[in-house]
Amino acid sequence: MNWILDNIIEIIGTIAGLIFLYLEIKQNKWLWPVGLLTSIMYIYVFFVAKLYADMSLQFYYVFISIYGWIVWSKGTTKKELPVRRLSKELFLILFGASMLIYIAISFVLVNYTDGSIPYWDAFTTALSIVATWMLARKILEQWLVWVIVNAVSLGLYLYKGLYPTSVLFFFYTVLAVVGYVQWKKDMHFTEAISHE
Repeated sequence: MNWILDNIIEIIGTIAGLIFLYLEIKQNKWLWPVGLLTSIMYIYVFFVAKLYADMSLQFYYVFISIYGWIVWSKGTTKKELPVRRLSKELFLILFGASMLIYIAISFVLVNYTDGSIPYWDAFTTALSIVATWMLARKILEQWLVWVIVNAVSLGLYLYKGLYPTSVLFFFYTVLAVVGYVQWKKDMHFTEAISHE
């Protein structure tokens, strides 16, 4: 019982994170307010664990949740913003942005914090920033980025002893594959209807 009380914020964040993922797969715009709640919980969790890039990422998630809510709310149904593929040009831009973000975060973490695993923390944070922007624009390949981020994060959280969060990221990893398949199927269905 003491463990539950000591980890209640992480447990609430984990539950909210699972709800967020379910809503994301279903393309339900309510994922954004749930994501906002999850981010607020994890600002605290990652601060205590000295995962400062992950903590900072949660502040970004607060703002991107507001942006995503606005973009996804422009229509009356989940189909108003269609799922689309990542173009080669945008891939190159996002890859370059990921590298620049990674370098900047690594530099700050290594030189100005007592972060315990700065390079891995920077890696998952940089890719998460880009993947969340892709989610807000409903780009299919965001799920593939999340598979990488979630699998690496799972290992980091196990290493740091964040067990409820590790469970969450195990499900995130598996369900990112499910999300990719579901969104791809939905994208093909939408394309088939539009060609009729």
